[in-house]
Amino acid sequence: MAEWSARARREGRSVGFVPTMGALHEGHLDLIARARKDHAKVVCSIFVNPLQFNNLEDLERYPRQLEQDSKLLDEAGCDALFAPQVETLFADLQPHTYDLGRLDGHWEGPSRPGHFQGVVNVVERLFHFVRPDEAFFGEKDRQQLTLLRHIARQEHWPERIVGCPTVRAVDGLALSSRNARLSPAERQKATVLFKALTVAGAMAFRHTVQEVEEAVRETVANEPGVQLDYFGIADHDTLEPLMDWGDRDLTVALIAAQVGPVRLIDNLTLWR
Repeated sequence: MAEWSARARREGRSVGFVPTMGALHEGHLDLIARARKDHAKVVCSIFVNPLQFNNLEDLERYPRQLEQDSKLLDEAGCDALFAPQVETLFADLQPHTYDLGRLDGHWEGPSRPGHFQGVVNVVERLFHFVRPDEAFFGEKDRQQLTLLRHIARQEHWPERIVGCPTVRAVDGLALSSRNARLSPAERQKATVLFKALTVAGAMAFRHTVQEVEEAVRETVANEPGVQLDYFGIADHDTLEPLMDWGDRDLTVALIAAQVGPVRLIDNLTLWR
């Protein structure tokens, strides 16, 4: 894979990269299209990373559909698929403990210990093999995106991390490979995450942070079968939890909830 990228560069062609865990959907294909727009060559990886799963059952049940995904990538104009085996990607790897600062101390961090260390380790290994100019990540995983940008600066990675807007279904649900595990009834209930974020957006900067949090909790509580994990308002750049709006012009609302067998996350930028 590294030789493929090196050859592209020798030919004066830049390389865009979309890392995924497969079970591709329109959100992934949007990332491919954005990479295609900016780069002559596009690589997509499919690798279900065991290092970032806290729950073995969740890892085993994560949807895998390599043949179908390969066809989707061909249709989307992806130039190369990198789908390594665990033994290949992690050969001779001694997992590194990165300095994540305070970025894993809240939101997903407490709920998924070690998750972000696993994410950074696998992204570093993927970069090692693919050697892209830019890597494209969706904003649905806002904390992951923020953390990878932090590590890229800290570790002086040559690859640029590009954030792309969340792609949503017509009813607002953020597209996710995990959505495939929801029953039709659970899929309908899952829309409450975006409804709650919409409530937060309507109240932002005109009500206190505490009033927004209370309204969101009430919105989720009114949807039976959905268990709120967390909701909060955070600084746009650091994702530090906020108790008040201060003089900021924009912040981020973050939410996570259990819907049936699936834990879903979402977020929304809030403007003054």
